[in-house]
Amino acid sequence: MNIEEYFQRIGYTDSRKKVDLETLTVILQHQIQTIPFENLNIHCGEPMVLDLETIFDQLVRKRRGGWCLQVNQLLHWALTTMGFETTMLGGYVYNSPTDKYSKKMIHLVLLVTISGKNYIVDAGFGRSYQIWQPLELISGKDQPQKPCIFRLREEGGIWYLDQIRREQYIPNQEFLNSDLLEKNKYRKIYSFTLEPRTIEDFESVNIYLQTSPLSLFTSKSFCSLQTTDGVHCLVGFTLTSRRFNYKDNIDLLEFKILSEDEVEEVLKNLFRVSLERKLVPKYGDHFFTV
Repeated sequence: MNIEEYFQRIGYTDSRKKVDLETLTVILQHQIQTIPFENLNIHCGEPMVLDLETIFDQLVRKRRGGWCLQVNQLLHWALTTMGFETTMLGGYVYNSPTDKYSKKMIHLVLLVTISGKNYIVDAGFGRSYQIWQPLELISGKDQPQKPCIFRLREEGGIWYLDQIRREQYIPNQEFLNSDLLEKNKYRKIYSFTLEPRTIEDFESVNIYLQTSPLSLFTSKSFCSLQTTDGVHCLVGFTLTSRRFNYKDNIDLLEFKILSEDEVEEVLKNLFRVSLERKLVPKYGDHFFTV
């Protein structure tokens, strides 16, 4: 593995490479705009692995994406290699229908310390819930970013990430009741503690998430990629494109149902993903919003 290969993959050309907040922000933004958040291996008959060398080969050399356990592990390696003080943390993802956080620690998130200040860094949540800048670890402070306003809050040693969303305009009237639509303006995202984790702590859940019929990731195929002004997301055969704040405090959200041939074309041209095996798009009944 070579850090210059990673820089080339994400299009990072700044020669400064300083260990500061500005560099951290630029690295995060470059990664989320070039490396998709996706689970396509599962629906191509391939495993989602945790081995860092294999992840580097898939995400960097083969120019694919991955889910949080992969993209954030790659980011952890890159930041550590650059000299950032970086710690893995474990998260519990919020489920709106049940109004509960997951019982299993299913999300990998990073804590980066710069000059005594702590920041949450996460390149692996995707869709319209993806942070674009590091979040300072301060409870109750609104932190506006292009996608929305993010807020961290701490209660009894447990931290929570929430967001305050804009209104959304959907010109395709037939999709106004789509189950992909996020209907809450105030949205809980996940919880976490500051207990340091290792990638080995996620081995059992990594197997569960890609094999259990109860898992969202076996129920739906998806690919999500941030753009300079929004985000694209492909779920099954449904493509959504969101433009953040296209009008004052309003996001534009457009839908399109693709044919099987169009799915492959969109993956190549919009997400810049070329698959080695045939994808079987899937749109199960598990709750998943964009």
